[in-house]
Amino acid sequence: MTNTTTPVDTWEMVLAHRLYRREFRILPAVIRAVPAGDLARSRTVGGHLATVVTMLHHHHEAEDELLWPIMLDRVGLHADLVHRMEAQHSRLEGLLSRLIPLNGSWRATASADTRDQLADLLAQASAVLDEHLDDEERDLLPLVAAHVTQAEWDAMNKRARGGPPVNLKLALIQLGAMLEDATAEERRRFLTELPPPARLLWRMFGKSTYAKARDQVRRGPARRAA
Repeated sequence: MTNTTTPVDTWEMVLAHRLYRREFRILPAVIRAVPAGDLARSRTVGGHLATVVTMLHHHHEAEDELLWPIMLDRVGLHADLVHRMEAQHSRLEGLLSRLIPLNGSWRATASADTRDQLADLLAQASAVLDEHLDDEERDLLPLVAAHVTQAEWDAMNKRARGGPPVNLKLALIQLGAMLEDATAEERRRFLTELPPPARLLWRMFGKSTYAKARDQVRRGPARRAA
């Protein structure tokens, strides 16, 4: 089946990709900067990493379940491209399956050795992720417009946005992370698609909630002078 209606616009997926690229790129250095034995910092940074990994895993599950089967059914000679996407997901999931318990151990111990292993593994995952997202945006997303209907694309986006249950604070932090690198037009479009109560909460509390959480991860708490 070929999409003969208005082509779908994949801007929201590209916006989500910026979030994952940014956090995977920034966090290895943030992790390496945590002093050995600083449990407060390891718990803060490791907790943020766990959230980002969960978000990425859910994003990829939505593609695995709702996008790749459609594409394989319709893209004909481009099936090798979809299989490449699947293989990249598998490779990345292999790295993340090692990273998750390592992060849990570091959060519990703030060990210098575990910290360095975690940062190195995350840097590897960042390189694999960048390669995958580059390929997906350059080669796969242009095919989506020709082969996926708007209803199918909306269903996948809804599945990707659903994610595991979160509290209000975490929901605002995740929204802020999504909007951090958005253009003014992307920010307007994204917020327009939210329910009115969610937009109100973002305007009232979201920006400050996200800024505080972001700075706690990237800068750490203020320390007293000796």
